[in-house]
Amino acid sequence: MPIYEYHCDKCNHNFEYLVFGSDEVECPSCNGKEVNKLMSACGFVSKGSGGETVSRSVADSSCGGCVATSCSGCGH
Repeated sequence: MPIYEYHCDKCNHNFEYLVFGSDEVECPSCNGKEVNKLMSACGFVSKGSGGETVSRSVADSSCGGCVATSCSGCGH
């Protein structure tokens, strides 16, 4: 089961939620149902051309604090 990050439009609270199947997500702070899934900062490891390990994270980019629901939503 994946953990997703959400933002509540009602009380402006950001939170994480462990999703089970088709659970309806509500804010743990105000029980509001007006929530939007956020893009999470995820990391990855890749082998470079010389065999060196290269680690990167979304947080390394200029969009690390972005609250858009998709990369096309922020215009970068």
